[in-house]
Amino acid sequence: MVPQDHAPGAEAEVDFGEVYVILDGVKTKCHMFVYRLSHSGKAIHRVYPTGGQEAFLEGHIEAFHALGGIPTRHIRYDNLTSAVVQVIHGGDRLRDENERWVLFRSHYGFDAFYCQPGIDGAHEKGGVEGEVGWFRRNHLTPMPEVATLDELNDKIRAWEVDDNTRRITGHANTIGQDYHAELPHLAPLPADDFDPGLILHPRVDRSALITVRMVKYSVPAHLIGQRVRVSLRASCVVVFEGRTVLATHPRLGTRGVTRVELDHYLEVLRHKPGAFPGSTALAQARAAGAFTAAHDAFWAAARKTSGDVAGTQALIDVLLLHRSLPSDAVIAGITSALSVGATSPDVVAVEARRHATGHTPAPTPASAEAHHHTPTGTP
Repeated sequence: MVPQDHAPGAEAEVDFGEVYVILDGVKTKCHMFVYRLSHSGKAIHRVYPTGGQEAFLEGHIEAFHALGGIPTRHIRYDNLTSAVVQVIHGGDRLRDENERWVLFRSHYGFDAFYCQPGIDGAHEKGGVEGEVGWFRRNHLTPMPEVATLDELNDKIRAWEVDDNTRRITGHANTIGQDYHAELPHLAPLPADDFDPGLILHPRVDRSALITVRMVKYSVPAHLIGQRVRVSLRASCVVVFEGRTVLATHPRLGTRGVTRVELDHYLEVLRHKPGAFPGSTALAQARAAGAFTAAHDAFWAAARKTSGDVAGTQALIDVLLLHRSLPSDAVIAGITSALSVGATSPDVVAVEARRHATGHTPAPTPASAEAHHHTPTGTP
């Protein structure tokens, strides 16, 4: 193998490698995107549930931001289907490129260098191929056990920082030292990022659900019957109304399952409070920890004071506070209100705002009584 010299900030290499993860208790095959600067050897690794184009593009964006810039010469690739539609034989590395990939490269302003197919090109990006194996052996063996891939990628970010102290064979400096010297030579990032997701336009059904790759995801109920724009990304599903993000769900890989957000149904449930206790949205919110013991305690107290219908409506009014206030502030507001026997959403709102702004005096019993919620009152 002939030693190679790479100018600072000029080149990078990209590859995918399969990895296995104990994901929420289940052994799962995932795909690790690896991006490596050729000069310093500084590498970014992200694990995705898919190796499709959305992961390919998302991995680049993550790497560009994590490393603070873009190579000025080119990035080396295999002939991945995410980038290459067809290898044109007989030409000077000519490729028929995927149209979306061309748009992506144009947006970030870099060139692609495609290695020769098969064994002839095996040596042309050996740095990143070696990095895939090294990282898998040193950080992903034995198989990591995590609840989500977000959790795993957070661990990976910490490992990447630790790896700055590693010295690659033949390098006088550590990876971190060489990367620090390389950083000023990288080209700057554009002002806006490219949307790495596959754009879809599903129709919202009567249950406020959209179907994406045979998985159902909830959207706000006011969109029933309309088409929405969806960006299907490697790790999440983002739903837009115009340019406004309406919902973001983790991308699920199991077909036939449904993921719903309780918040998407609150207006409907306030008018139909009898549907609240048995709703799928409530069950999933409990399982995810979003519907807490504090919410349950408020609900029980409100129903005892005002009856099932009005008590449930009071709870829903409290849940609506999460749209405008931090979750911990709302929980603190609930706790403070219950401490003086109040079951009014107004009291919870006042106390939550006090907590959010750093003013946390508890309400007096007299002030709580003045805001006491009754079945006939307007919350």
